[in-house]
Amino acid sequence: MSKGKSPVKAVALIAGPTASGKSDLAVGLALALEERGRRCVVINADSAQVYRDLRVLSARPTEADMRGIEHRLFGEWDGAEPCSAADWAARAKREIEDAQLAGLLPILAGGTGLYIRTLLDGIAPVPRIDPSVREAVRALPVEDAYAALEAEDSERAAALNASDTTRIARALEVVRSTGKPLTHWQHRRVGGIGEAVELHPLILLPSRETLYARCDARFERMLENGAITEVETLLARNLDPALPVMRAIGVPEIAGYLRGDWPREEALARGRQATRNYAKRQYTWFRRQPPQDWPRCESESCDISAYFETLF
Repeated sequence: MSKGKSPVKAVALIAGPTASGKSDLAVGLALALEERGRRCVVINADSAQVYRDLRVLSARPTEADMRGIEHRLFGEWDGAEPCSAADWAARAKREIEDAQLAGLLPILAGGTGLYIRTLLDGIAPVPRIDPSVREAVRALPVEDAYAALEAEDSERAAALNASDTTRIARALEVVRSTGKPLTHWQHRRVGGIGEAVELHPLILLPSRETLYARCDARFERMLENGAITEVETLLARNLDPALPVMRAIGVPEIAGYLRGDWPREEALARGRQATRNYAKRQYTWFRRQPPQDWPRCESESCDISAYFETLF
């Protein structure tokens, strides 16, 4: 943590995989601090919870869950408008600044590592991609795009799965449009707030067995509590299937059930598996990517006073 900054510049961060209890702990921290006279606001850092269309499937906090603590950037984007990491970081930066000016402690809570990294470290200043280059690259079969990337940016190709359509296309269009590989731009990140705030982070990493059991139980509750109706409403909008909201966990699985492609039991099984797969990727990211001096809670419950004593 950086030292010597004004306390008003403090930002708390509680992050970890889906179903790890981030929101509950963030509210618990806010309530504990408010008992000591320090007002707080919880700011969403989850890429699914930004969409108002996904109240159930993103497990967005209810009014009861919020327990009187102000929450921001939850359900702020319409599903027809994709929210990129840069979009979210720009909004989150403004919310943090507004909170600090009002004397509030911002508490970031979420599990989207790319969002958090973009906010803290900034974004790569990649020039605008030539539309004709983008169109040509996106028209390529993934096998051809990967072969081209191996020839034009071998370092990036080696870091990607050969079937990762989105990342392969992005890397190939960048090198073809700008003449520089993606890593060239990533090393020149700008706009991050990491050096301007006193960051108090906590990474939640409960046991995988506990995490997966929570994922299974949570998706079943979603089906019981309105997820099917939520997807019906979303499908009725006839949105582009490539939009993030249409690819969110649970949407394709429930959509298949609604189309009659598989029974409800299979939708449940597919949704559970998709949730576990996502949690596994998040778990790996949060174990390896954040700085090693960031505290990590690997138990089933966390004593917030032990991790945030400097805030108390």
